[in-house]
Amino acid sequence: MAKPKSTYSCTECGGQTLKWQGQCPHCQAWNTLVEAIAEKAVTRFTPVSETGQVQSLSGVKTGEEPRYSTGMAEFDRVLGGGLVHGGVVLLGGDPGIGKSTLLLQALCHMSQISATANVLYVSGEESAQQVALRAKRMTLDAKAIHFLAEIRLEKIQSALAERKPDVAVIDSIQTIYSDALQSAPGSVAQVRECAAQLTRLAKASGTCIILVGHVTKEGALAGPRVLEHMVDTVLYFEGDTHSSFRLIRAFKNRFGAVNELGVFAMNEKGLREVSNPSALFLSHHGGQVPGSCIMVTQEGTRPLLVEIQALVDEAHAPNARRLSVGLEQNRLAMLLAVLHRHAGIACFDQDVFVNAVGGVKITEPGADLAVLLAIVSSLKNKPLPEKTVVFGEVGLAGEIRPVQRGQERLKEAAKLGFVQAIVPKANKPKQAISGIEVIAVERVEEAVAQMRR
Repeated sequence: MAKPKSTYSCTECGGQTLKWQGQCPHCQAWNTLVEAIAEKAVTRFTPVSETGQVQSLSGVKTGEEPRYSTGMAEFDRVLGGGLVHGGVVLLGGDPGIGKSTLLLQALCHMSQISATANVLYVSGEESAQQVALRAKRMTLDAKAIHFLAEIRLEKIQSALAERKPDVAVIDSIQTIYSDALQSAPGSVAQVRECAAQLTRLAKASGTCIILVGHVTKEGALAGPRVLEHMVDTVLYFEGDTHSSFRLIRAFKNRFGAVNELGVFAMNEKGLREVSNPSALFLSHHGGQVPGSCIMVTQEGTRPLLVEIQALVDEAHAPNARRLSVGLEQNRLAMLLAVLHRHAGIACFDQDVFVNAVGGVKITEPGADLAVLLAIVSSLKNKPLPEKTVVFGEVGLAGEIRPVQRGQERLKEAAKLGFVQAIVPKANKPKQAISGIEVIAVERVEEAVAQMRR
């Protein structure tokens, strides 16, 4: 019997080469080539549909596609309004974060919203008894949920063709394998091929398919990066192991806005939606304390109030420490340099610690001004005025730059009872917003001067 020929496949891009190399010739990544058995040429299943015909783009009928509501407003918000007919969603997250719980709740809610809803749950990790026990523990009505415990792609395709469900969940894509390939489930070739076949089936049949994906220890989705390019929507389910709150974010969405945020709380009955997520990221002090500043960040289309805390203390080592949690480390060093150069406040002999309360991660530059004022407040041991919010980007020349959606941020702050806002001059509204006084600043030194009032 002839020895099967080996190839080497890149774990990053999926590219293949006949011999091992230290660097992938396709994506230039180092030490990513792993040995695999060369696959035989096979005839792959290709569904016949109108997508394979050449047609005039101007003659294509367009219209608003109806969406399937999941019955969970926070989940619908991240999806862009609900699940789309024929769409493919990839949901990733750490083990035990609640991915299966979220999808089981969504399927049960969908079956309750519409009596004609046809949903299918395919699990390659759990048995029917395990899923039924979870539904019973969460007191969910799972009578209309069809379940299939299977990891073979061809059987799953047959079940989807026979049942023709509106929504199908595949939990998880790393456990599925195809008979056409000899590699093990979870390998680059298997994940790529199974995802491609399921995506093609979803487009041809109109079934909305939700794929559950594992993540690596670095937090990225396991498998080839092409997996994220195939699907329509990529969602990440995040949470702190020491907290009951869970965040779901959209990093790619062909049918809605990206960077949307949904907030849930995990309890014994499953996941519960959090209607006012701003309350999670605000500390409840007995009074005003130095080093605390409230900012309004923007997560997709949702304004979110977050407390920024700073602690400035005398350094007891030759090199002062700079530590930030939830904020970019390099940006903190830059802001301290701007504060020294343009406001005359030096922290070179001080340890500076900055934290975003609640475990939230802020990546937008609109947090710059809030970080600076929190540092000054802690250094001077003087709290900011009560019920004050701050946002704005700080430039290297000391100017305060505007941020996007300033009006929406101010309205959200006013709705939550804040009476004063320090904002960039370009974000000052032309018409006054009821209940909140807006203080517009152009320079860092002007913003720092507001604390001396």
